[in-house]
Amino acid sequence: MITVEGLSKRYGRQDAVKDLTFTVPDAAVTGFLGPNGSGKSTSMRCMLGLDSPTAGQALFNGEPFAKVADKPSVAGALLEASWFTPARSGRSHLRVLARGAGIPDSRVEACLELVGLSAVGGKKVGGYSLGMKQRLGLAGALLGDPSHLILDEPVNGLDPEGVSWMRHTIRALAGEGRAVLVSSHLLSEMQLTADRLVVIGRGELIGEYSMEEFLAGGSRVSVETVDARSAGILADALRSAGFEADSGASSGAGPGTGAQDVVLTVAVPDGTQDATVRRAVAETALTNGIPVTALGVEHDNLEARFLEATSGAQEYRTGRN
Repeated sequence: MITVEGLSKRYGRQDAVKDLTFTVPDAAVTGFLGPNGSGKSTSMRCMLGLDSPTAGQALFNGEPFAKVADKPSVAGALLEASWFTPARSGRSHLRVLARGAGIPDSRVEACLELVGLSAVGGKKVGGYSLGMKQRLGLAGALLGDPSHLILDEPVNGLDPEGVSWMRHTIRALAGEGRAVLVSSHLLSEMQLTADRLVVIGRGELIGEYSMEEFLAGGSRVSVETVDARSAGILADALRSAGFEADSGASSGAGPGTGAQDVVLTVAVPDGTQDATVRRAVAETALTNGIPVTALGVEHDNLEARFLEATSGAQEYRTGRN
């Protein structure tokens, strides 16, 4: 487990990161989210000792990373995909890293195989695509078979097949018991990858959630009626029953008469099952003799909930990410 305690980083008079406290548990993928410039990359660098924090610390299984004797076995990181020597082959790059850490060449071959680069391991890194460099960076992070992984934008530059591969690889690595912290601006992909989320804005913690907790409260029942009058009656009846219902909006030509079908939405209160509200809407429509032509449930995705959570935190003070 990674435990971040009161982590702060100041550049001059500006706070890049301020009093961050959160955990990255074992056997789970923790998504690290925040607007551009919110301090995600700075936080990751401070956790690994690449930048010196102004205050606070990150503990890996209860120990500061600087005091860890066998660092490659404790934490692996992918922070940038552009720091390779272009004239060196992918295999040579990994061998240099491995020998510096006392890791045998056999592990290099295993990691190349793991990330799907065995066939191109002898080619110069300068000829690699950005996606291939991301895979090579992940191979480097895995050389020590670490129990913790810190990955900054690992799907950057990957095509859809590569994004899917990275998602399944990250989840498999967490499934082996590793604590994985991963940042990404592809929120739809993060929704499929992460088990839990740490959300920051302007260098400060907004919240730490399970994925289910973060997405909760973003559901609504959508009900389609035959005309505006019916929608109004149904909306009034639902409000009288304590539900939050809008007044409806036209959805296009209705059946038979050329009238406009009208769709209204009913919010699902926190802690209430979608099916409970859907049943209540159907029963209210039946009681009031309102024809219903469609009834369903809609959910906010991670992007919508993220934008809501970070509203007001989209601008940052230092220009450092």
